[in-house]
Amino acid sequence: MFKSGNVTVMVADMKKAVQFYIETLGLELQHEGDGHFAQIAAPGLTIGLLHLAGEQGSEPVKSGSMSIGLEVEEMGSAIATLKSRGVDFHDAVDGKAAQVVHFSDPDGNTLYLVCNR
Repeated sequence: MFKSGNVTVMVADMKKAVQFYIETLGLELQHEGDGHFAQIAAPGLTIGLLHLAGEQGSEPVKSGSMSIGLEVEEMGSAIATLKSRGVDFHDAVDGKAAQVVHFSDPDGNTLYLVCNR
């Protein structure tokens, strides 16, 4: 029934968002169009970045309505790599089934790393 899935993230500054997802997180830019849309490839997930601009400039972006999870093999090295790229982590959970640690993109959207046990 379903072939694949994606998530679209509203961003205030396309250049800053693309830089974060590509350079900071190390994901792959698949497509970028006219400064209003970019498509980012993550393992098992496509992330669309959408920048809506009106006559007055950027539309305000409301964060907190979604989150993106990225599964990692080893939590410690993933955290160390992203910290070296300027990511600040918060809200770590060390559960029986998985370790989860949260962080935010430049627009305040929540992302998290998960390492299943």
